[in-house]
Amino acid sequence: MSSAWVGDLVRLRGVEPEDWEDFQRFDQNTTDMRRMDRIHPPRSAAGQREWAQKTALKDQNDDKLMLAIESLADGALAGMLTTALADQRAGRFMYGIAIGDDHKGRGYASDALRLLLSFMFAERRFHKCEASVWAFNEPSLAFHRKFGFQEEGRLRDHEFFAGRHHDVVLFGMTAPEFAARYPFPTEI
Repeated sequence: MSSAWVGDLVRLRGVEPEDWEDFQRFDQNTTDMRRMDRIHPPRSAAGQREWAQKTALKDQNDDKLMLAIESLADGALAGMLTTALADQRAGRFMYGIAIGDDHKGRGYASDALRLLLSFMFAERRFHKCEASVWAFNEPSLAFHRKFGFQEEGRLRDHEFFAGRHHDVVLFGMTAPEFAARYPFPTEI
């Protein structure tokens, strides 16, 4: 059996209630939290368990996804992948990804993103994926460029945290650009 959700290195799956400890550990790394979003106040173990339980039971639609990234090598939770702001009329959506420290630099983000974009472009008929990256997040900027995203602009002094305003770099990739780099599966 083949699965559109299994790549060479990772499997995308729904969040499970027992994932709460991994997500709590991810949330304790404030450097990573700031790179992907912002620092949130600490959540109690009970609060984290409740979040994981609610997330696991939440109905996902095809355009707004919250997926766990699981390592095929050890079965560990490696990170999370989300979609947002899906606009069917215009054919675009945004995505976000976070990989935990223990799994960075292993190709998990690329493998997970390839699976997601294959689904969103080849199954959901979206035309463009967009991403926004803090201008100081050099690893994420390099990742998006290497993956094939095109830099489309910069929002100056757009977000405030860590005591000052920061620029946001906007990236985009169209379905034809993706398919030229990562051909869609041929078996049906």
